[in-house]
Amino acid sequence: MRRKKWWVPGVGVAVILGAATLASASIVGKAAPALVIQELSGKEFDLSKLRGKVVVVSFWATWCPPCQAEMPMLDAVYRRYRGLGLEMIGLSADRPHDRDDAIKMAQANGYPEAILNDAQTNEFGSPNTLPLTFVIDRAGTVRFKFTEDTTPVTEAKLSAAVAQLLAEHPTAKP
Repeated sequence: MRRKKWWVPGVGVAVILGAATLASASIVGKAAPALVIQELSGKEFDLSKLRGKVVVVSFWATWCPPCQAEMPMLDAVYRRYRGLGLEMIGLSADRPHDRDDAIKMAQANGYPEAILNDAQTNEFGSPNTLPLTFVIDRAGTVRFKFTEDTTPVTEAKLSAAVAQLLAEHPTAKP
């Protein structure tokens, strides 16, 4: 008697990949992952030390046209709200051999930038889609996630998210 196969090739991989996608989506509403990295300026960026501030963490790469398109918008939002309690970090996910190109592109922005490979601590992990932007509230909770494929970031959406969080008390619950 021959047994039926219960394994369908490719299904196991889809289930595993699906779980990884769900895990990254479930970050909204939870404490922000740890992130400690040296900015291109040489200053240390430690997300855990920014409680009381609203923080935007944006992942990008030089080879990503949507990333390039959103950088001026990110810069405009940063310049508009930084004096009101906004911090921001742009994280280049470029490979080490593209480091010089990433540094050159980052210099056009007024907000701090870093190379993801330089992270001492990175519990966000490597992004599986770019661009990827998180907005973290004053209490250290991830409140918004923007991705090109599901919820693209625009200046209006990001400004509204930042303004909302800046207006909240640091201990406000999502």
